[in-house]
Amino acid sequence: MSDEMNMTPELTLTPDTGAAQAAAPELTLDAQPQDAQAAAAAQKERDAHAVKLDESMLTEAERKMVDDFAQKIDVTDATVVLQYGAAAQKNIASFSEHALDGVRTKDLGEVGDALSSLVVELKSLDKEEKKGGILGFFQKKKNELEAMKASYTKAEANVDKIASALEKHQVILMKDIAMFDQMYDLNTKYYKELTMYILAGKKRLEYLRGHDLADLKKKAEETGSQEDAQACNDFANLCSRFEKKLHDLELTRMISVQMGPQTRLLQNNDALMLEKIQSTLVNTIPLWKSQMVLALGLEHGRQATAAQTAVTDMTNELLQKNADLLKMGTVDTAREAERSVVSVETLQHTNQQLIETLDEVMKIQTEGAQKRREAEAELGRIEGELKQKLLELRG
Repeated sequence: MSDEMNMTPELTLTPDTGAAQAAAPELTLDAQPQDAQAAAAAQKERDAHAVKLDESMLTEAERKMVDDFAQKIDVTDATVVLQYGAAAQKNIASFSEHALDGVRTKDLGEVGDALSSLVVELKSLDKEEKKGGILGFFQKKKNELEAMKASYTKAEANVDKIASALEKHQVILMKDIAMFDQMYDLNTKYYKELTMYILAGKKRLEYLRGHDLADLKKKAEETGSQEDAQACNDFANLCSRFEKKLHDLELTRMISVQMGPQTRLLQNNDALMLEKIQSTLVNTIPLWKSQMVLALGLEHGRQATAAQTAVTDMTNELLQKNADLLKMGTVDTAREAERSVVSVETLQHTNQQLIETLDEVMKIQTEGAQKRREAEAELGRIEGELKQKLLELRG
């Protein structure tokens, strides 16, 4: 709060001397000298470039027409003063209204929207590459290509539709450009007509003030009559009214002057848009379609190359697998072919088993013979014992 109070200027009628007086703002109603000089310089430059309305801008025939027409102007006729140049003013007003209607009824935004839609369609076909293995390769590629063709077909239909709309706008713009040429020519005619009205009026007004009004003023001064003084004053007022009418025509003429470049600006806007449409129709769209054909051709080639690569890879893989199988089969066959029907190891095992069998048989036979001899002896002993027992019973 204290800072704001320090920054607030102090107004006083008795400023102190010293630093406070130097810091006090100076209030004045007069422009600063440098501002006055700048304004004077700017005004001088404007005056140097000002257009002077005189007969130098007319042809000899037009000057003759102005001179003849000026002599016919009767400022004492109220109807003449009221209607002076009114036809030309009405033409300018009608011209302005017609130009405005042309701008109102024409919507270049539609052309911009169509061009924007076209850009969207042309960019809508950017697609990402899809990855995949060999399994289902050919069907997958076929589906991708069909999807790509379908996208292009849909986009092409939309592009053709937009191109048709642009062609219609093109026709309208060409008509508008021709219309603006006519309007410009009419405006030039009305501008010239107003200029001649104004020059004729000024010439007549200068003559009336230099002759008729001067004579009335001189007569009033000489006679001192109230009627003569009133007549002089009335005629002066008529001249003033006519001067105001001329000023009104000058304002209308200024509108006409401005309508010239404005008409050309509107025409230039239409021409630029027409050129943009023309470039789009003859360059952008055909170029896009040619790129579309190239893209489809490249896609065919790319898929053919990819298919060939896949076939080559699969062939190499099969060859490698067959080579591996052939190697294994050949080695196994060779190994089996080199083997004996009965191996030495088998014969050795068989022989060993046979020897062991024979040994076992011999052992069994030896043991059987021994047991038979023992049994024979035992049978002898049993028989002896039986006989002995029988002898004992007889005795």
